[in-house]
Amino acid sequence: NVIDIRNIGLIGAIELAPIAGQPTKRAFSAFVKAFERGALIRTTGDIIALSPPLIITKGQINELIDHVREVLRAID
Repeated sequence: NVIDIRNIGLIGAIELAPIAGQPTKRAFSAFVKAFERGALIRTTGDIIALSPPLIITKGQINELIDHVREVLRAID
């Protein structure tokens, strides 16, 4: 369901394929699943926008990416 991945520095975006007739539903499902796992992500349309704090550690980045990976595997 991933169409594209973009980044500049720590800022990233994961574009998801929209569900026909239900725009934003896939990204909102990702938002809810991430929140349930303890990670707060931001969505805009069918795009997951990642903009972690500039003081984030490498371990925290790895943890965030692990959460997002599992969320992407879990959504339809």
